[in-house]
Amino acid sequence: MNPNCIFCRIIEGQSPNDTVYEDDRVIAFLDINPAAPIHILIVPREHISSINQVQDDQEELIGHLFTTAKHLAEVNNIAESGYRLIINTGPDAHQAVFHIHLHLLGGHQMRYPMG
Repeated sequence: MNPNCIFCRIIEGQSPNDTVYEDDRVIAFLDINPAAPIHILIVPREHISSINQVQDDQEELIGHLFTTAKHLAEVNNIAESGYRLIINTGPDAHQAVFHIHLHLLGGHQMRYPMG
């Protein structure tokens, strides 16, 4: 864990959050500044700064972020209507917290095009 990382502090129970799901590999909580009616952050318990730091042996963990997103989309009744998954990597992508996290957004029509 990185004591300077807000997500690590959330994982350790040291910072408040609205947890909606957790297991031994990830924690998911509501975004404090939602960009959609449903905006959940799915965060691995292991501190990985960005996609650029992912190692081959972490492939299963990264896949688990996506299966957790699928589960949360179903639970939140947005699986059929559609949802968006986003991982921001680096400053040009506006990565604000340097701990990998997957944004699950849904609950309304998404704007297109992205970027």
